[in-house]
Amino acid sequence: MTLAPPTLSAAIDARAPWIDGAHEGAFRLFHGFTEGDPTLTLDVYARTLVVHDRAELAEGNRARVEAVVEAARARLPWLRAAVWKSRRALEPDARNGLLVFGAAGDVDRKVRENGVWYALSLTMNRDAGLYLDTRPLRAWAKDNLAGKRVLNTFAYTGSLGVAARSAPAREVVQLDRNANFLEVAQRSCQLNGYPVARKHFIARDFFAETARLRREAGLFDCVFVDPPFYASTRAGTVDLEQSPERIIDKVRPLVAHDGWLVAVNNALWVSGAEWVRALEAAAGEYMTLEATLPVPDDARGLVGDAAGAYPADPAPFNHPTKIAVLRVRRKDLRKAT
Repeated sequence: MTLAPPTLSAAIDARAPWIDGAHEGAFRLFHGFTEGDPTLTLDVYARTLVVHDRAELAEGNRARVEAVVEAARARLPWLRAAVWKSRRALEPDARNGLLVFGAAGDVDRKVRENGVWYALSLTMNRDAGLYLDTRPLRAWAKDNLAGKRVLNTFAYTGSLGVAARSAPAREVVQLDRNANFLEVAQRSCQLNGYPVARKHFIARDFFAETARLRREAGLFDCVFVDPPFYASTRAGTVDLEQSPERIIDKVRPLVAHDGWLVAVNNALWVSGAEWVRALEAAAGEYMTLEATLPVPDDARGLVGDAAGAYPADPAPFNHPTKIAVLRVRRKDLRKAT
């Protein structure tokens, strides 16, 4: 059995435009779902390789992962560490990431993208914390949100909010239930020299906090909604497959006249057409789909048939991470406060 995917070398060749000579950026090296091995995804963060292993084995397949890492190192000799995240592992540490080579101090703690620094904590959670498929959305935030008031819900490590700060936005509020994730967002702000104020980092449930904001009637020029595809708390449930419009309904009242609501649906089983219909149902006559943002080619796969690989057709989006920019109008014409 071949340990390394036969398409890995071709996938690395195709990534040449994304390989930063300074080795400060982040990109997808191999997207096995569309490039020949659905159990593997390889991402590079600065000089650290992150291996996402979806093999059925609960203990993972270390010999295979080591072979894949060695094949990647042969092509990218400047890599100084590799982290292996075994999705089905029984132990949390293995799911969050174990070192395959390098020392703990070699694992990178920041990357620079589009002139902005983003803090990393590559073994804090099952994913890497900085999503490569939403890179164009961070670029959109930097290009469009100068002088704006922004709310980033389901902020996670806060990258969309940090991108907005770089515009520079007038004010950015980051909302996530987990204070540990928001600490990474604060580190990103510090890396870029942005002031950090406690009131701008809110560790609270989405449903409870957005209800409070609606009662206060304050408005934002832009609200980001990038939730997990399913999550449930005592305050409410997120289900991007069965009822995606519920999240839109919670935040649309917070958007100022002529502002933006940016909604992301990453559910593999929800087609692009279904997502558009859900947005249209939630929009009524006061919200229109202004743009769809494509996932970059390195993140969606460059070798193989990306279009036919997904369980649901993402069109008119190019990937199951379906990014919609919606323009909001208000009857009362109120602007952000």
